Amino acid sequence: MFRSPPSRTGWKRGEKRAEEYVTHEYLDSVLADFSGYIAADELYDGPYCVLSIVDNHRFQRLVYEVLDHDPTAQDITQFFQRFQGALQARGLTLRGITTDGSPLYPAAVVQVFGAVSHQVCEFHILAELTKAVLHAVAKARRELKATLPKRGRGRPPRTRRKQAASKKRIERKITDLFNHRHLFVQHHLTPAEHKIVQRITRGLPTLRTVRQILDQAYRLFDRRCRTETALAKLAQLRQRVARFPPLRQALHKLFSPNLEKALTFLNDSLLPATSNAVERGNRRHRKMQKTVYRVRTPQTIRCRIALDMQRDLQAPARHQTTITLHQQRHQTG
Repeated sequence: MFRSPPSRTGWKRGEKRAEEYVTHEYLDSVLADFSGYIAADELYDGPYCVLSIVDNHRFQRLVYEVLDHDPTAQDITQFFQRFQGALQARGLTLRGITTDGSPLYPAAVVQVFGAVSHQVCEFHILAELTKAVLHAVAKARRELKATLPKRGRGRPPRTRRKQAASKKRIERKITDLFNHRHLFVQHHLTPAEHKIVQRITRGLPTLRTVRQILDQAYRLFDRRCRTETALAKLAQLRQRVARFPPLRQALHKLFSPNLEKALTFLNDSLLPATSNAVERGNRRHRKMQKTVYRVRTPQTIRCRIALDMQRDLQAPARHQTTITLHQQRHQTG
């Protein structure tokens, strides 16, 4: 059996220089036009975890750290303190931070940054709500399937024709609920889609009410509303749901305290509602795992992220160079 040589990814000269560059000159460049708003997230890579802070307006990764274990509250606090030190050394202040609903962040944000606006990602909150609604639709299908009358094979006798027709109606409703399940979580419905929802929920008042409540939850995130007004509407919505145990069980995510934090952005027009800036970098890292390297070590991950950050910073200059070359080629041609 022949063993392949150990991977040298992450030990190349360019990757080592990139790691040194992003810890010194790179920060000066990206923080020169710092927006004041960041997004923080953790990315799990096998036994390792990558902590990242990204400028939530300019989509530039600012700092990162690779851990060889799952992060703890102390790890997050130390990571934030490191970034806060870089801001203070340059006379900069943080105005807002966006994270997901992880319990690792709230205490660390208050301890390091003080009373800064902390926004929980709107996308993560709505994803949990829509997932709960889809579970309620699946549960309704299972309950309908349990009511199907049992009959023997073959053509039913005249005395059981009504039972066979009832079974076909129930099966057709189950099929409609499955084929149109996306309409229960779709943000905006056309008049034709509204009619479909009304038709397939006939006899299922709980599902019809769930769709109406989700519409009201979507309206909570309207930028034309203020946080105080949205919180008051949320309290009324929770009271309505709490009166009916089936609804409360289906929409238990509506009572999550993270939902209140997800409405912070309504009072700050510059505070991003989502953490898409850091999620985009995480998606690119996942893609890089498949196409660039397979062997993962802390050194590999640090060097690859550093090289990616350096290339991002140089991208505008490369684009301008390409345009200039094309213009020169066109003139000489």
